[in-house]
Amino acid sequence: MVLNGESCTTSREILSNAEAKGRDTGCAAWVQRHICRPFFMSNNTSKPRRVVLKFGSGILTRLDKAQPDPVQLRKLVEAIALIKANGNQCVVVSSGAVASGLGPLGFDERPSDMTTLQACAALGQTRLMHAYESLLRDHDLHVAQLLLTHEDLETPERAARVRSTLERLLEFPQVVPVINENDSVAIEELRFGDNDKLSSRVARLWGADLLILLTSVPGLLENPEDSNAKPIPVVNNIDEVLHHAQEVKGRLSVGGMISKLNAVKDAVDAGVECVIASGRHAEQLPEVVSGSGVCTRFPAISS
Repeated sequence: MVLNGESCTTSREILSNAEAKGRDTGCAAWVQRHICRPFFMSNNTSKPRRVVLKFGSGILTRLDKAQPDPVQLRKLVEAIALIKANGNQCVVVSSGAVASGLGPLGFDERPSDMTTLQACAALGQTRLMHAYESLLRDHDLHVAQLLLTHEDLETPERAARVRSTLERLLEFPQVVPVINENDSVAIEELRFGDNDKLSSRVARLWGADLLILLTSVPGLLENPEDSNAKPIPVVNNIDEVLHHAQEVKGRLSVGGMISKLNAVKDAVDAGVECVIASGRHAEQLPEVVSGSGVCTRFPAISS
């Protein structure tokens, strides 16, 4: 394929050139809709999948300060649009409410007391959903917010209602459900998991084919001490690789690699394939869904 006068053969090259064209012409959304999306649709022959994407605070905020990163969120939303354009169903489990509420309340860092964290989340959740809706609208998509607690998924009757609502929303192809913990009344993810555990539970409840947990590194690294280390391509036994994980947390995130591996173990044991990949390279997410890309894969355990 030729784009902007250059020959492109991979999805990453196409996205890179498309973004450049969008910057030059001021119509990035047009490029995504009329160039990138048709290419992926015409070259995708894999079976449509049920995909859960987990976005943690560490990939939704700026690297230099405790503020939401609008450029990063735009890239993630563009990836969502491409994944859906390939015929897949997509559910997002998104952190970021606390980070979105820090600035309006005058905080430069994540507070340490739980009550203030919940106040930040209450204010930030509306701002976060507004950001999602504004960006999704460029792709003729709309956000549907679901705020859950772990009790919602542990009680059979409530869990069944959550699943029914999710299934009904996904009957509308223009809707992207975005799920977060209801941090104003629940505190488990605020303390420990940055929604890793919640994303695993949602994937199992929905019967997802694939759970992708995005982080600041390209996967589970062969040697976490080596800055040039490559991700382990495939892991079949999580217990055997726990020593590769470092519990490194960011300024705004509370979940680390061990938290992700525990979430992955619960999901693969329930028959859900999992992937850990870099959220800073959102352009490769359609490739990850189709089975390639730079990441670590955890095959589902057959029942």
